[in-house]
Amino acid sequence: MNDGLTDGGRPRQRVRADAQRSIDTLLTATAEVFTASGVDAPVRQITAKAGVGAGTLYRHFPQRSDLIAAVFRHEVDACADAAPSLAAQHEPTEALAHWLRRFASFIATKRGLSAALHSGDPAYDSLPAYFQQRFVPVLGALLDTAAKAGQIRSDIDPDDLLRAVANLTLPAQEDDNGHTQRMIALLVDGLRYGTRTQETR
Repeated sequence: MNDGLTDGGRPRQRVRADAQRSIDTLLTATAEVFTASGVDAPVRQITAKAGVGAGTLYRHFPQRSDLIAAVFRHEVDACADAAPSLAAQHEPTEALAHWLRRFASFIATKRGLSAALHSGDPAYDSLPAYFQQRFVPVLGALLDTAAKAGQIRSDIDPDDLLRAVANLTLPAQEDDNGHTQRMIALLVDGLRYGTRTQETR
């Protein structure tokens, strides 16, 4: 999850557990509405999905940009936080493959946010760095574990791999994501290339 600081480095105000659950429910519902109807979806559609009143939404997120930025961070956190669980449930390369598919799904479903995030609104200025700060370490850990197990090569830059998978999602909406899943499977197979050579050096 986040480090407890605001974008400006100031400590975030602590939120009660029940209030945080309410915010998380609101953000999850908003993400679903944004995916289905875009970031300009009516507030009433969002509040109906979340089961809260408009006052609750505006109390936490006075501006639409506040809500969009919060949804993005919430979804980034959910994707990043899936990595340790996957690592505990699967052998290293399978955990890596599962997480890359999870990341690809995140990228594909968040394309609707692209226009907003690149609109020049300063509310979004910190989001690219947040994306990197959350995803690079978790992918790096998955790669390191798989490499130490001798299952993949050890010279893979996590940032390069994130970019590669993001590019693979471009045709996803045209073929129900089937192309992306096939390409990720090929990509993971490619990561195994050279492991025996490295072991004999």
